[in-house]
Amino acid sequence: MQLNAVLFDLDGTLLDTAPDFFVVVNQLCQRHGWPQQDYPSIRNTVSHGSRALITLVSGIEVHEPVFESLRDELLALYINHIAVKTTFFDGMEAVIDWLESENIHWGIVTNKPRLYTELLLEQLQLSQRCSTVVCPDDVSATKPDPEPLFLACQQLNIAPANTLYVGDHRRDIEAGQRAGMQTVAANYGYIDHSDPAASWGASHFVEHASELLPLLQNTQLFSR
Repeated sequence: MQLNAVLFDLDGTLLDTAPDFFVVVNQLCQRHGWPQQDYPSIRNTVSHGSRALITLVSGIEVHEPVFESLRDELLALYINHIAVKTTFFDGMEAVIDWLESENIHWGIVTNKPRLYTELLLEQLQLSQRCSTVVCPDDVSATKPDPEPLFLACQQLNIAPANTLYVGDHRRDIEAGQRAGMQTVAANYGYIDHSDPAASWGASHFVEHASELLPLLQNTQLFSR
């Protein structure tokens, strides 16, 4: 495989966004008199999105009339606290630096809506560094459908077969496989413990983000 591009899921793979969600979710709980949530509960739910966080803290389901107003309230809090504590996972910044030094494109394919994705990337000064960003707003079907990954490759003018996708959820690996890419399961991310990453059938598996750079530099796996 000639490695021409690496695509990343965002939350739980490239960036550790859970600390900011922990703050804003508990701000919402305080407003409504709900019990404060512990960090592991929030971290384990972030991958499932804002709707799952609302149900976690309130017990209110999506079909109930008040649900969307609570979700809007949570997202408004998040906009004001979107990049206060969010950071690269340890070792991931070195990966990005290496890809750029090798002139290998990197980009983001996420189920996070564009409004929040762009704001986050701007505040972390990543907007001008990544070669493509694909969000749910850009496609008719989201991961695990491969459409977002195909779109990213089209924007980069690179074949999926020469692209690696890194993610921390089964839907990421399924999308990558269906797109014909090699995949990396990021076991350091927001893993649902009922669905262990080792069972996803990814091409590669890393326990820590720092393991990704040696993997990419392994010329036996990726010959350029």
